[in-house]
Amino acid sequence: MKKQQLANMLGGWFIGDFEPSLLPSSDFEVAVKYYDAGDFEASHVHKIAKEFTVIVEGEVKMNNQIYKSGDIVQIEPGEFTDFEALTKTITVVVKTPSVKNDKYLL
Repeated sequence: MKKQQLANMLGGWFIGDFEPSLLPSSDFEVAVKYYDAGDFEASHVHKIAKEFTVIVEGEVKMNNQIYKSGDIVQIEPGEFTDFEALTKTITVVVKTPSVKNDKYLL
């Protein structure tokens, strides 16, 4: 067994077609992300990748809709979304495929 630290990964992303990565793959990418209340990501779109965001803990607002612990948000390619952590939040995000430079700001 090997032990790694999420803190050594880039923004919580630990599997995908980037470095560092525990499992380099162009098929998908995975992240565990931690947010403080008030953290915000501007509206953006992925032209190729489909994204699944699991709200593990906390409450967030995406496109003016509230999501809470246990909710899974599926975002299709071409669908814009923003992100605001309303409380301290933990998410798990899976994107498929893992495509470099597939994030476009509104």
